[in-house]
Formats: sequence, C-alpha cells, structure tokens
Amino acid sequence: MPPPDQGFAPPQEPGAIPECAEGEEDEPVVRGAPGRVSFRINSDSSLLEARVRGRPGWLLACHERWRLRLATQLCRHLGALRMTHQKGVNLTDVRVKDAQEFIQLRPGQQGSLEDMWQVRSTCESGRIVALKCSECGLHRGALRVVGGTDAAPGRWPWQVSVRHGSRHHCGGSVLAPSWIVTAAHCVHSYRRLHASGWLVGAGVARGSIEQEAGVPVEKVIYHPLYNGSSLDYDIALMKLRTPLNFSDAIRAVCLPPSHRDLFQGTPCWVSGWGYTRPDQAQLTETLQEALVPLISTRRCNSSCMYKGELTARMLCAGYPQGKIDACQGDSGGPLVCQDELTWRLVGVVSWGQGCAEPNHPGVYTNVAQLLPWIYRTTEVSWGR
Repeated sequence: MPPPDQGFAPPQEPGAIPECAEGEEDEPVVRGAPGRVSFRINSDSSLLEARVRGRPGWLLACHERWRLRLATQLCRHLGALRMTHQKGVNLTDVRVKDAQEFIQLRPGQQGSLEDMWQVRSTCESGRIVALKCSECGLHRGALRVVGGTDAAPGRWPWQVSVRHGSRHHCGGSVLAPSWIVTAAHCVHSYRRLHASGWLVGAGVARGSIEQEAGVPVEKVIYHPLYNGSSLDYDIALMKLRTPLNFSDAIRAVCLPPSHRDLFQGTPCWVSGWGYTRPDQAQLTETLQEALVPLISTRRCNSSCMYKGELTARMLCAGYPQGKIDACQGDSGGPLVCQDELTWRLVGVVSWGQGCAEPNHPGVYTNVAQLLPWIYRTTEVSWGR
C-alpha cells in the first residue's frame, strides 16, 4: 500500500510489538455536520422529504421559491455527485396523509441548507418537489488485500484497475460514467506523460485484469495541494475519454453524506488486486476484499502507531494486531462503508508502514474532507 517506489519494512518480532491502549474514543473519525433538518428522497415516488428535529414523521417540500442550485446542493448533501432530474408535482396527483405537514423555503433563503426552511400546514402553490440524483452505492445484491478473501463478481461494481499501458498500477473507484477517483501518488510521478497513457479497466472481478480492454483516460487531475513527502491531499480524478456503460458489473459508488459522523469501530471494506502477501510481489487474478474497522485518528496518531504523521485529510482502518490490510497494488482503491442500503466511498487507499504489520494499520485519504474539490473539479466539464 505504500507508493510503488517504497519497499516493505521487515516484519517485527512478536515480542517487540508495543501495546496500544484502547482508551475512550468519542471523536468521530469522519465528521459530518448533523443538523436539525434531515432529508431523504422517497425511493418509490422520488419526492423530497424532510424530518425536522422535535416533529414526528417526514414532511414534503413545497415547490415555492425552489431553485436549481438547491437540487444540486441536496443531492450532494445526500452523497450523490449530481442532480439528474427535478420537477414540481401537483399535490392532487399524490396520495397525502390527512395531517401531512410541509416544509417551505423562507424568503431570502440565506444561511445553511437547514436554515432555509419553515414548517407549513399547507402548500400554497399546490406543488411539491420531486428530485432524482445520480445513482450510486448499490450493487447487484442490494481486494489486493492481505488476509482478504475473493470478492463475488459484482459485489464491488465501482472498483476499477488503473493501468499504465497494459500493467495494473493502482486501484480506483467509479464516481460517474466519465469520472474515476484514485490516489494522487499513483499518477503524480507520471505527470509529464500524456493522459492517454493511462487505461481504466472496469467490471472485472475474476481473470487477469491486465488482459482486459481498458477505457483510455482523457484528463488526469491531482489535488493541487498534494504533498509527495507527507502524502497529504492524496487524491486524483481521471476523466475518461468515453463514458462507461453502467450494468450489474459497473456502477458508481456514493460519496459520504455531509451530515453523518462515523466513529471508531465502524465496519468498512477495502478491495483490490494488490499483493496478498507482503513478501510476495505478485498481483492476484481475483479481486480481493477485507473487512477493516475504522480506527480513531487520535489513536492512529499516537506514539504507538504513526506518531503524529496523519493530517486532517487522512484516516485509519484495520486492526492493531495487523494481519489484514491493503498493500502494494491496492493504492487508489476504495474503502467503503455501508449506510443502510447504500455504499459510500469513505477512504482512498493511500499509505502505511509495510502491509498488515502490528500497530501500523492502513492509512486512507479522508474523502469527506475533500468533497468541495471533487464537486468543483467534476463540475467544470461535466459534459458526459
């Protein structure tokens, strides 16, 4: 999992492993911004619904003063990359409960997303908001990885192989038909080479990933604050020359929602084709997966782990005792956590000391910290 030019650290003797105190860890690993209003889109009707703290049930959203930018803002708030469809629906066309209440935009619409609304007993316009966001985070059923197991085909349909020429170089994740996210350290040292030298292989779970036809890359954009020494801001986006055709085997992953905290112990999954043994430099032919719980940043930055090397753009996942971890060839790939039925890209495989070593869990780019850059970059040329 370290950058490809780094070697493996020699394994520690069991007697030399320092004990890491568990401690009380109340700080979230991924910090959201929980508010007094929460939102959802009804999967059956596509109607926008809101719940206001202290009030029972879900409220429908009146269409008065509705704006296009609000639709985009709400989709991003829910973890989708973009809005795909919005409209006002006549209340007369919808079955509404007798005591149904509504939220309506305040005049002026200043402040945060949750401060824009007021509760109403009626909708003056007689229309409510229907909204669809870009589909993400679902696989058909609903990792080069040390200590991992084979992943069933279609289980991680957002996982891609980022290849330089015909060789698998790193992992990556599908955000949209034309957009892939990976680690900056995977592409930064090749920045003088033309983007078309990169290929992305999608929809491959079994068989040699290097023999599959790949989609050429049109543009590689790494984070402008990326630091090759500390691996801070270790994230990059790839725009594909032709969009992927979504299917059971190829789908997008959701981004983290802006309103939810994730704490130590949250079960997440890492996947990839990297080395399955730290001492064996050979890619696997079958996509591997492993369950790795989040570890608090305070604990991961402590003297018995990474001694303050983590920045706010990083998070840890894995096991203090080692044995299960991402490794070389997995870099840039996804760390996903499930939110009800939806899978969200919480981390990008970034670095670590060795692979699966005790007290050196995997370090991942903290995607929630970099959402504004992702939205801004993919917005510039959404096009396809």
